[in-house]
Amino acid sequence: MKLASLKGGRDGRLVVVSNDLAWYAPADAIAPTLQAALDDWERCEPLLRGLAESLEHGAVPRDRFHEHEAHSPLPRAYQWADGSAYVNHVALVRKARAAEMPDSFWTDPLMYQGGSDGFLAPRDPIPLKDEAWGCDLEGEIAVVTGDVPLGATREEGLAAVRLVMLVNDVSLRNLIPAELAKNFGFFQSKPASAFSPVAVTPDALGDAWKDGKLHGALQVELNGKSFGEADAGVDMTFDFGTLIAHAAKTRALSAGTIIGSGTVSNRDADGGPGKPIDQGGLGYSCIAEVRTVETLLAGEAKTPFLRHGDTVRIEMRDAKRHSIFGAIEQTVAVPGR
Repeated sequence: MKLASLKGGRDGRLVVVSNDLAWYAPADAIAPTLQAALDDWERCEPLLRGLAESLEHGAVPRDRFHEHEAHSPLPRAYQWADGSAYVNHVALVRKARAAEMPDSFWTDPLMYQGGSDGFLAPRDPIPLKDEAWGCDLEGEIAVVTGDVPLGATREEGLAAVRLVMLVNDVSLRNLIPAELAKNFGFFQSKPASAFSPVAVTPDALGDAWKDGKLHGALQVELNGKSFGEADAGVDMTFDFGTLIAHAAKTRALSAGTIIGSGTVSNRDADGGPGKPIDQGGLGYSCIAEVRTVETLLAGEAKTPFLRHGDTVRIEMRDAKRHSIFGAIEQTVAVPGR
């Protein structure tokens, strides 16, 4: 089952989307918003599935689904907690900051609580006031949970996964070092993120969803050129069950909590840092990683961070090359223009 929120009001309007992303059917009669459906999932889920099946058979009124009319599936959420499950990425980025990485990072997940009071729509511009802030894209996977009890196990965390989606977790790299030096976490360096137009139930992903991970190439394009094709199911040190259990160690999680994977990152075949696509590698899901590799190999970073007018596209396709979640496609712009 695929769900989306069309733009309109602060929390959007819930619709069911066809598997090929061509059509939608309004779900207002079941729940007005996705958050309302998550709050009452036991009642709403079978009704939404019935509507989805009717949509596939053309048995209900339907309209064309246009991704630019969609907001992020949850235009705002009660909680957005982003992990760093791909420790390869963490190691490289910390190396760029000359920061030592403790061994515990391989056994205990990193996680920060991001701003969730408002997300960008998947085709909205990325507002950037100052290019000197070092704006970066971050291609990630995220899950939306139901209610998760305090002290949940990994298995309970996995059972609570309701939906899967893609993320562009925008980061302002040049603001991060000063913030982290205060030993109090991210804030200004983590502006609003954007999520894929469509969120998908795990069962609808088939073999791509297994062991608490989404398997498949996360396709990242920068200004129309392929930038990354890292496999989200490879080199993921902590699966989503582990991440959810980590978040729930000292608090219960409310339905509608979003848990992110962190930047998808693959090692090269020889175990070293990944290579660019034009050199036969799988590329990168963020600019900071390629800049680190450039520094390690050539002594300096050459790839610039995002500038006004740059366009980012993030998408994942199935075995038949059909888009699964729709595409996040955003252009960096001066706020208000």
